[in-house]
Parts: sequence; structure tokens; C-alpha cells
Amino acid sequence: MKIMSTKVAWDHPATVSGYKRLAARRALRLGALGVPFLIALACLLLGALRQATAAFLMVMIAAVTFLPWVAIAYFRRHRVKAVLQAYPWCEWPCRYPRYVTGNPATIAIPFREDFTATLRILPFPIALAQLENDHPDRIWFAGDPRFGGVVSPVGGHYPVRVVPHTPRREECGGEGFDLARRVGLVRASGKATRT
Repeated sequence: MKIMSTKVAWDHPATVSGYKRLAARRALRLGALGVPFLIALACLLLGALRQATAAFLMVMIAAVTFLPWVAIAYFRRHRVKAVLQAYPWCEWPCRYPRYVTGNPATIAIPFREDFTATLRILPFPIALAQLENDHPDRIWFAGDPRFGGVVSPVGGHYPVRVVPHTPRREECGGEGFDLARRVGLVRASGKATRT
């Protein structure tokens, strides 16, 4: 493990600009899903262009399933910021196990010889190994290995929220539990948050 020189991840300039891009991407996705629905609703209320409204509604029927996920991701961006402001970046070796479908949904980070955490990328799977990453076998991690946190390719320029693939309640307590609870990595029940 290599702890970066900054006190917390938020002190790293590339991380702040990466977080701002993350917030902008999430706002853009939410707006992109919300605008067609509002246009269709306005057309229905005004009684104009019923055929156009029907087309908009058909598009929205397909897109409405993503709206809750995108909205949750937009509002949970504050959890990413809280983690970055509380934990330092640490560089770790990593692997990207793939599902049978080839989906790059998980990252395996060996935090100790006897403990390798498998973390899921939220809210949508991203192939971090291909994102401006000069070191695909290394990852920057900020958070608590038991409850998840934020990962980024080396450099801290693309922060992404990760959660344990299989959360375990028996890991609550101990060193770092109060900080993890304060930043929103763990619920009061002791179970890791999933968003």
C-alpha cells in the first residue's frame, strides 16, 4: 500500500476536478432523462400535438426504468464527496474480474494477504482499466475496505463509488467504524450502504 502525500483525497487537485466532472455527468444524465418527460407532459396538458406526445411517451416508457437509478446517483454524489474529504488516497494492486457477460462490474483489491475485497462499481459498471489509466494493474482507493469507498485510476482524476460485492454485518465496529458511519459508508445497523 502506498498512501499519497495529501492528507485527504480531496486535497489532490485532480480529484476535485474529477469530482466536478462526475457531478456534471450525473446532472446531465438526469436532465437528459427528465426533459423529454416534461415536454411530453406539457404537450398533454396543452392538448397540442397528441401524436408527438405519444411518441415522447413511448420513448419515456423505455427510459423511465433508468430514471430512478440516475436520480439516486445524482443525489448520492454527496457521499462520494464526503468520502473524498475524509479518507486519503492509497494506491493498491488490483484485478478486474469479469462476469460471464464480460461486464466490468467488480474490482478485486488485496488489502491484506488474508483479505481481498471484491467491490462493485456504482451506479453503472465502468471499465476503469481503460479510462486514461497508465497503470491498469493499480488503483487508488479512498475509504474503508470493509464498507467500500471511492476508487480512481492512478492519478485520482476519475473518482467512482464502490461498495462491497457481498456486505457482511459482522464487520461493524472496530477502528474506523465511526468515520465510515459519519461519511455514509455504513448504516446505523452496521451494514454497508449500497448506493
